[in-house]
Amino acid sequence: MPELPEVETVMRGLRPVLEGKRIARALVNRADLRWALPPHLAKRLTGARVENFRRRGKYILMRLQGGDSVLIHLGMSGRMLIGHVGANTETKHEHLVIETEDGGRVGFVDPRRFGSIDLVRTDAEDHHKLLAGMGPEPLDDAFNAASLSASLNDRRTPIKAALLDQSVVAGLGNIYVCEALFRAGISPLRLARTVPGARAARLVLEIKATLREAVAAGGSSLRDYVQPDGELGYFQHAWKVYGREGEPCPECPGMLGCKGIKRIVQLGRSTFYCPRAQR
Repeated sequence: MPELPEVETVMRGLRPVLEGKRIARALVNRADLRWALPPHLAKRLTGARVENFRRRGKYILMRLQGGDSVLIHLGMSGRMLIGHVGANTETKHEHLVIETEDGGRVGFVDPRRFGSIDLVRTDAEDHHKLLAGMGPEPLDDAFNAASLSASLNDRRTPIKAALLDQSVVAGLGNIYVCEALFRAGISPLRLARTVPGARAARLVLEIKATLREAVAAGGSSLRDYVQPDGELGYFQHAWKVYGREGEPCPECPGMLGCKGIKRIVQLGRSTFYCPRAQR
């Protein structure tokens, strides 16, 4: 599933095509994705002007003139395809099409239909059922050592599980949690309540650095994920542990006691780490 850097990349790709533009035509090709689409969605979009965009966690909010926001979740296989009206044919599994007055075209493609689209009042975005209760954005100043420490104080779950909890911090997923924990030298098996303090401060710095690098590189490319312009993300070339089971640890290659990157399963997901470098 796309994580924060992928979603941020998609949103940045949509901005020049849709921001400030009026929607000349919207086409809805099915009534539901993961959940039912809002009734009369095409009619409600047609004629509306796109004011701006906001990302919240792994969700994109396209804000419309008049006070409505379109909430978009890419799910496991969803992607946005950008083109020009008349320049491309309809793509298979293209469930929503938006065409602008100046000839831009955006299609939401989702073969597995785990994504979702909804409408919410812009002034009530944070009260939507999918956004309510989210923790701070990891790249915002509100996410810091003090806030993370407070969230982890009483948690007896492993730190990996705690960081995947969207109420602790918004937008983090399996890949970037693995990478940030490695960079911070913290074992994914360590109990969350033992992290507050110096470890939390170190972890916050590495989460921010990892995400900034990934956003700058265009996100990570997994399975169906592509950027809106069709280019794949390249951050996977900078992965230090994710997907590198059995390879030498980049922090302690060949050192006594280092057996390389290990893979375990937590919460049904693969965790990659170095038992020697992460404590």
